[in-house]
Amino acid sequence: MLGHRALTLDDYLAILKRRGWMIVLPAVLLTLIGLGLTFVVPPQYVSQTLVLVEQQKVPEDYVKPVIEEDLTARLASMKEQILSRSRLQPIIERFNLYGTKRMTMDDRIDQVRKDINIKPIHSEMARTGGLPGFFISFKANDARTAQLVCGEITSLFVSQNLSARAQSAEGTTDFLKGQLADAKRALDDQDSKLAAFQQKYMGRLPGEEATNMNMMTSLNTQLDAATQQLARMQQDRSYIEAMLAQQSINTTPAVGGAVAGSSSLSSQQVELQTLLTEESDLTKRYTDDYPDVVAVKRKIKELRAQMAAAPAAPASGSVTSAPTRYDTPAVQQLRAQLKALEQGILQKQHDQANIEGQIRMYQGRISSSPLVQEEYKNVTRDYQTAQSFYDDLLKKMNASKMATDLERRQQGENFKVMDEPNLPDSPTFPKRGVFVGAGFAAGLILGLMLVAWREYRDTALRSERDVWAFTKLPTLGVISFTGDLADLKPKRRGLFGRSKPDLGASTKPLTSTGG
Repeated sequence: MLGHRALTLDDYLAILKRRGWMIVLPAVLLTLIGLGLTFVVPPQYVSQTLVLVEQQKVPEDYVKPVIEEDLTARLASMKEQILSRSRLQPIIERFNLYGTKRMTMDDRIDQVRKDINIKPIHSEMARTGGLPGFFISFKANDARTAQLVCGEITSLFVSQNLSARAQSAEGTTDFLKGQLADAKRALDDQDSKLAAFQQKYMGRLPGEEATNMNMMTSLNTQLDAATQQLARMQQDRSYIEAMLAQQSINTTPAVGGAVAGSSSLSSQQVELQTLLTEESDLTKRYTDDYPDVVAVKRKIKELRAQMAAAPAAPASGSVTSAPTRYDTPAVQQLRAQLKALEQGILQKQHDQANIEGQIRMYQGRISSSPLVQEEYKNVTRDYQTAQSFYDDLLKKMNASKMATDLERRQQGENFKVMDEPNLPDSPTFPKRGVFVGAGFAAGLILGLMLVAWREYRDTALRSERDVWAFTKLPTLGVISFTGDLADLKPKRRGLFGRSKPDLGASTKPLTSTGG
């Protein structure tokens, strides 16, 4: 009947009245089966603990942490290390996990990995990249075993975090130590090169140009002063020589033409000395092309030419310099003055030569400054680079040492067990209410499916609507049945067999045949 026409509420109630036992029986049966499974399936207990991430106790403005890796990534790395065979096998052997089952060690390790659960806690308010902590849980058949194993896994996480951070900090410090030693050797090498360069080009280094120019200006002034002093000393010598020659002529006996020649020579020397004095005065006031200066220089030149062309006579120097027994005290005094002047002239000429040498030296320094400056830039550039690299490494080295000491004292970021692993009061699996409810729901669904299938296969006519659904003909009348109803009950061949009513005792409704 189910598959031949639309059903009403009365039809559903009639079906439920006829076949209600087919719904109740599977529901009760599967409910009992679900309840029985809760006593058969091994219970599973879950122990859980909460681990919080404590931040560094010293502000990062004072000690910058060495480890900058995201906590989520570090937690994943630690999880892989802790779930390794070398870490899990001792725990399995200590607590004899899954020892009652016939499993190999590899299977037992795989099962332990499945029973361990790490659940991070993400929070937007956390300062550790949104991960203020995480839950660790372990599932076992015994509540006490689950608690103990969960505690072991938690301690592994805490110790692994401390060890990993300490090793990372110490490894960073050791690496920076090696780099700092290499940088120091390179800096010492550059320092030696710079010192050798400064020693080689002392006085020609960049920045000393102004000093060299000032020194050369001062030396030129000294040279001019020395030249003027030398000229005056030479004039004084010529004057004294002339005076000494005059005194010698007056005090020495005349010796033929030699005396006359000597007198003539002395007068020329006096005149020459006078012209030289006049030239010195004029050059102080006028330039070299001034007419008076030019005239004096011409006279000096002509006089020297005359003196050179004069006949040989005893030199005034020999006359004046060689003392005789006829020398008067005045002559002797003139000879002493002349000797002192000659010594002063020699010293002044020596000083003049030294000053000229120094001027040439400073001129060479100034002319070579551009080339020295270019080479100096290359040397100092390498030195500054090495110095900056060394200073940067030294700063990082000191920061790494402080961070390493911080980790050793456990003052850095660490894991704190907020809640110790709990002892489960009841198993998480199987849940008795869930199994019973699931059995009951499955029984109802199965019963409804059986009723629907039986009604779909049932072709009995029980009402005028069934007649219309099968024949599409109106019912003319209905004759009530006056026999025994027991004779009309179908012969059952089983729960899924098709029922066949007793057609000899049934009465069909009268229907029209058309027309």
